Amino acid sequence: MKGPQDFLAQIQGQLGQFVPDMARAARDDFEGHARATVMSVLSKLELVTREEFDAQQAVLLRTREKVEALEVRVAELEKLLASKG
Repeated sequence: MKGPQDFLAQIQGQLGQFVPDMARAARDDFEGHARATVMSVLSKLELVTREEFDAQQAVLLRTREKVEALEVRVAELEKLLASKG
């Protein structure tokens, strides 16, 4: 007949087989919740993609160039008006 120590050793062996599986399941569950939380926070930040950012940067550059050209043109027209007046 097996003694209490043998019985405990058997239970420990069986638990030892399940612990890695339970730990892996807990880790996977934690990672899933963490990923969902991060994605939720990111979606609330209203971030833009790199492509959207680059497109807006190009629009801003063209607008800046036009403003600078208009500033030069206005300065020329002001000079012309001042010389006639």
